[in-house]
Amino acid sequence: MTESTPASVPPLSACVIAYNEADRIGDCLRSLAFCDDIVVVDSGSTDATREIAESLGARVLVRTFDGFRSQKDFAVKQARHDWVLCLDADERVDDALRTAIEAARGKGFAHVAGYRFARMSWYFGRFLRHGTAYPDRVLRLFDRRRGGWRGDREIHEAVSVDGPVATLAGNLLHYPFRSLLQMLDKKQGYAAMMAEHEHAHGKRASLAKLLLSPGWRFFRSYVLRRGFLDGMPGLFEAFISANYVRQKSVMLWLLQHGQPVRTPRPPA
Repeated sequence: MTESTPASVPPLSACVIAYNEADRIGDCLRSLAFCDDIVVVDSGSTDATREIAESLGARVLVRTFDGFRSQKDFAVKQARHDWVLCLDADERVDDALRTAIEAARGKGFAHVAGYRFARMSWYFGRFLRHGTAYPDRVLRLFDRRRGGWRGDREIHEAVSVDGPVATLAGNLLHYPFRSLLQMLDKKQGYAAMMAEHEHAHGKRASLAKLLLSPGWRFFRSYVLRRGFLDGMPGLFEAFISANYVRQKSVMLWLLQHGQPVRTPRPPA
C-alpha cells in the first residue's frame, strides 16, 4: 500500500472477498499495492489465505458467508475511505488499468460516481477476447457514498451508483477456475442460486425456454460475438455457458413444480 497520498488526491480503499485462496490471493493483493487501504473479508478459510493477506499488509476480517452481494457490501462498509475498488481473490489489476485508475485519481475522480472497465478471463490456456466473455465490463471503482452492492440478488451481483459512470482503459484479469471440474461445479452452484432467486421473484420456466435459451446463448456467444476467434477455448466457453443456461432453466422448472434441486439436509 502507498505510504502517503497527497492531500489533493482522494485516498482509495481496496475491498476483496476470499475463501481458501492461498494460491491466488498474493497476486491479487500485489496488484492493489497502489491503494492506501486493503481490506480482505475471509469466509473462514482453512488454508493460509488469511496469513498471506496479512503478510502483504491487508486488514483481514472473518465473516460467515451468506451471499456474494452481502459479503461484498460488508467489505465496502469496512473500508477506511469512501472511494473503493472491489475485487475477488481470483482477479487482479493489470498495468494499463492501474495507470488509468491512478490518472483518474490524480484528477480527483472528478464528475463521476464510479468507473467501469473490461474484465478479461483466462480460459484453458489463453485470455478470451471475444464472445460473451469479453469485454464483460464491470463497475468496480466507485464512491460508496453514492452507491454500492445494492439489491437482494446474491448471485451475479453488481454495483449501481447514483450519478455518471465513466469507462477506464485496461483490464481486470480474471482467473475463474483451477480446473475444468472445479469450473463445472461452480457453474452448477451458480445455476442453482440463480434459479432459486428467479423462482422467489416469480419467474417461471417454459418448454420454449428449456429448448431455445441454451441454443441462443451458444449462438450469441460463438457466432454473433465471434467467440470462434478464440479457438477451442472460445468453443468450450460457449458450450459451458449454454449448459449453465440449460441447468438454470431445468432447476427453475423443478422448483416451480415442487421438486428438489438440492439434497435435503437430514433432520437434526
